[in-house]
Amino acid sequence: ERIDYETKTVFIEGMMCEHCVARVKSALENISDKPVTVDLNGNNATVDNLLDDKLIKDTIKKAGYKVTGIK
Repeated sequence: ERIDYETKTVFIEGMMCEHCVARVKSALENISDKPVTVDLNGNNATVDNLLDDKLIKDTIKKAGYKVTGIK
């Protein structure tokens, strides 16, 4: 999948299955107008670079997971 905009990687703790991936993806898509990708093996998500870090962290926390870093 090719992404034509600046992105940032969000590292997430607590995802263990595809249900977790779907939950995180849905939560992040609710705050973004750009596509979101979530990788279970890498324990991370790729989101629009313009999203506020605090908003990302709060959204992930509400979904039941923890952000361990944003790059």
